[in-house]
Amino acid sequence: MKDALLTPVRDESRLMTIHFPTRQPRAVVHWFLISDGVNARSLVRSLVNRMEGSGKEEYKIQSFDMETQKLLKTALKDPSAVDLEKVSSVIVDQSLKDQVFSKEAGRICYTIVQAEAKQNNGSVFRRNLLNRLQQEFKGREEMRKRSLQEWVCYVSFICNVFDYLKVNNMPMMALVHPVYDCLFRLTQPDSLRNEEEVDCLVLALHRIGEQLERMSLQRMDELFCQLRDGFLLQENLTSLGRLLLLEVLEFRAGGWTLSDTAQKYYYSEVAD
Repeated sequence: MKDALLTPVRDESRLMTIHFPTRQPRAVVHWFLISDGVNARSLVRSLVNRMEGSGKEEYKIQSFDMETQKLLKTALKDPSAVDLEKVSSVIVDQSLKDQVFSKEAGRICYTIVQAEAKQNNGSVFRRNLLNRLQQEFKGREEMRKRSLQEWVCYVSFICNVFDYLKVNNMPMMALVHPVYDCLFRLTQPDSLRNEEEVDCLVLALHRIGEQLERMSLQRMDELFCQLRDGFLLQENLTSLGRLLLLEVLEFRAGGWTLSDTAQKYYYSEVAD
C-alpha cells in the first residue's frame, strides 16, 4: 500500500493541503526547510554521517575486561563450557550502554545460537536472551525516562537481534510485535523532536523494515501513516530530523530502495 504515503493530509494549523508528488515526494521537504531558512542541500553531509557513520565502526571483544573476553570467546566456540545465562546478561548489559555494540551484538548472538544448536541442539542461550529482552521491554517507558541513550541502545539491540536470529530462515515471531511497539514509540511527538531517536528509527527501518513488513503489512502501514503525519504536521522538528523522515518515507515508497536520482539527492556531495 505504497499509495498511502501519497494521500493528501490536511494541516489545520497552516490552513493548507499538502500533497506528496507521486514521482518526487522529496520536493515537499523544500517547502519546510525553506520556510525555516535552511538550505536543504547543506544538510546532505550530516545525513550521510547519520545514516552511514555507524557502519564504519567495528566493535572488538577486546574492549571488555580479560575475564569477560574469555567468557565470550569460549561461548562462541564451546557454549556448553560456560554459563549461557551469564553470557546473555553480559551481552545485553553492554548493549544497553554502548551504542556501537548495540548495533552489532546480533552477530555475536547469532554465532552463539548456531554453535549451541550444532553442539547439542540446545537453545539455552536464545531462551535467556529472549527472557532478558522481554524483561527490558516491559520497563521501556521507565528506561526512556531514566536514560535516553539506554533506550536508544535497547531499540538498536532488539532490532539487531531480530535481523540476525532466525527460525527456519524466518524472523522470530516472538520479536515482531515488540520491535513494532518500539518503533511506534519512536514516532511519538516527543521522540520525533529528538534527533537521536529519529536516527535510531530511520536506521532500524533501513535495516529491518522490509522484513517487518513481510511479517505484518498492516502494522507497517500504520507506522508509516504516523511517520508521514509527523513529518507533515508536527511543529518543532529539527531540519535534519525532517530530512531523515523524508528519506525513509521515500525509501519505503520505492519498495525499500532508493532510485538513482534519490540516492544522488540524499547522499551525493553537493556544493553549498
